[in-house]
Amino acid sequence: MRAARLAPALYPPLTGEGARLAGGRWNSPGTPLVYASEHLSLAVLEMLVHLEPRRLPSNLVAWTLELPDGASEILDVAQLDPGWRADEFFRPTREIGDQWVRERRSLALLVPSAIIPAERNVLVNPQHPDLGRLQIVAEEPFGFDPRLLRT
Repeated sequence: MRAARLAPALYPPLTGEGARLAGGRWNSPGTPLVYASEHLSLAVLEMLVHLEPRRLPSNLVAWTLELPDGASEILDVAQLDPGWRADEFFRPTREIGDQWVRERRSLALLVPSAIIPAERNVLVNPQHPDLGRLQIVAEEPFGFDPRLLRT
């Protein structure tokens, strides 16, 4: 399966260092995690919700990741509390993600997007022993179309 990762060029794409430092919806600070999406368009939306229109990053890179067959699992949405999207502290989802990283059950975990729950984000565990089987098949600089953020 392929996944799209959109992130600043500050860190190597598969270390999970940015998420380890800041935490995210699916990981607590201190737990490394690589965030990607099934499609680049969803990765763009996932980034846009965190940006101010006048502060668009200029150093973004879009990576296309190729995950080996059988290396991912899909989160059973029934595990999620009905209010998971509204929890501003991400407690329930961080518990799930942190446990998944610790257990190293799979290289990738497909989870629903909080923006569009019918679509999925792809979490990659940078501590999983199969990380070396994941391939970066494309890498391109990325810039937002300014029409996306008209005020």
